[in-house]
Amino acid sequence: MSTAAAASVSAPAGFASARGAARSARRAGGIRVCGLRGEAVERRSLRISQAAARRAVVARAAENGAAGSGGFDYDLVIIGAGVGGHGAALHAVEEGLKTAIIEGDVVGGTCVNRGCVPSKALLAVSGRMRELRDEHHMKSLGLQVSSSGYDRQAVADHANNLASKIRSNLTNSMKALGVDILTGFGTIVGKQKVRYGKVGFPDKEITARNIIIATGSVPFVPKGIEVDGKTVFTSDHALKLESVPDWIAIVGSGYIGLEFSDVYTALGSEVTFVEALDQLMPGFDPEIAKLAQRILINPRNIDYHTGVFASKITPAKDGKPVLIELIDAKTKEHKETLEVDAALIATGRAPFTKGLGLENINVVTQRGFIPVDERMQVMDADGNVVPNLYCIGDANGKLMLAHAASAQGISVVEQISGRDHILNHLSIPAACFTHPEISMVGLTEPQAREKADKEGFEISVVKTSFKANTKALAENEGDGLAKLIYRPDTGEILGVHILGLHAADLIHEASNAIALGTRVQDIKYAVHAHPTLSEVLDELFKAAKVNSGVSHSVNEPVAA
Repeated sequence: MSTAAAASVSAPAGFASARGAARSARRAGGIRVCGLRGEAVERRSLRISQAAARRAVVARAAENGAAGSGGFDYDLVIIGAGVGGHGAALHAVEEGLKTAIIEGDVVGGTCVNRGCVPSKALLAVSGRMRELRDEHHMKSLGLQVSSSGYDRQAVADHANNLASKIRSNLTNSMKALGVDILTGFGTIVGKQKVRYGKVGFPDKEITARNIIIATGSVPFVPKGIEVDGKTVFTSDHALKLESVPDWIAIVGSGYIGLEFSDVYTALGSEVTFVEALDQLMPGFDPEIAKLAQRILINPRNIDYHTGVFASKITPAKDGKPVLIELIDAKTKEHKETLEVDAALIATGRAPFTKGLGLENINVVTQRGFIPVDERMQVMDADGNVVPNLYCIGDANGKLMLAHAASAQGISVVEQISGRDHILNHLSIPAACFTHPEISMVGLTEPQAREKADKEGFEISVVKTSFKANTKALAENEGDGLAKLIYRPDTGEILGVHILGLHAADLIHEASNAIALGTRVQDIKYAVHAHPTLSEVLDELFKAAKVNSGVSHSVNEPVAA
């Protein structure tokens, strides 16, 4: 390792810079925990149980700081250049770690190329189309629209161009910071060793003090479903918008299915949902799901079948339509056969973990997911931590969201830099970008009640309506609800769920409150600009009542 490289490695462990010294002072008190309740960290039992892990983290950081020791090619190698790998790489460079990232496909992974980014471009179009075609809404604002239409190819180009732009931005940001982007498929060949290469070229082998697996996921297609990419397809194909079918069946009513139903109905398609569970939107808070069905499903050209499996789907060919055989989810008896123009398979995603060489380090996947502990350290078949190996994002299955992968990657870099860090996944928000949007963080009401019953505490629920919000009424978008689930004995926020205009933006006040351990008796004093949609959350927190005598920690105002 060169002198320059060695110096860059020693910086984060030695904290020679002023920034590093400041970080040391701030964090010298113990484990840095993102989103864990303050009193949980103070519990003696937790301090004892975390002590050994913290010593191991500090020891690893000391190794990282030993200039040139071990002769590793890199301090950190990341396999997979999606959002999670990108976030980890940028933070690693910031910490002075010599970093490489291996990508076998294209930079940006699923989110940028086949997921979050292009789907939002399509949803931006669907939102505008829906508004322009809502004659009553337009007239209520005093607007007249004679006609509206769209150019399918131009819409598809918009989504593709956005993905290309963001992909380029990610690539350039890593190159500018000195991250080595290595092209090929990465395989772990032994302790702290990775081999990568492309078809037709010789493989190369590199060594790394630490390795992060960030290989993401691919669409999950159940057995019996034949995908041709034209009439039966996954979200990967749908985002290309090669056609807008007159009638499309969407198998699965989760985030992906719900968003695509918004796109297709806005562009003129009829939609039929096929859902295996007894209710639509099973992953959402039941009250929010019920309201969402009233707003997002019932008024639109959407029908649905619940409690059924699509046991077999045959693509359209020889002039015949797509055939979908439905069976009862419980009895497995045949229910009926649907004939539609197309079928979108939105049954979730599966981890992309094959071919990583996990057998070389005694790691066995669980349903394809790589087992990890709370610090994202990979666990082997015997339940032991594999030293210097981590897995983040969809590949570990803890929370299959792009921003969760990025947060996990940053958390791992914190650890290998000597600052123990545990990410609380209950503080990570999620959103569904329909019109109106749905967002959530923390527990649903049934989950909170189950937790309360097990641990012996009470919960309270308060709600506010968008119909009481001035900004929402000005936009003539009063349909919506915000819901807070909390503990009245402590003021702890257990969950927040929002359905309404810009819900995906509003949720972050709640998610940050959970992450920082802020209680309702504290946050209710926060000031919100008027008139803004943020006042929906303001009213929500003010409506919460904690038991008398519960302390709060509102700071005294600072004199100007």
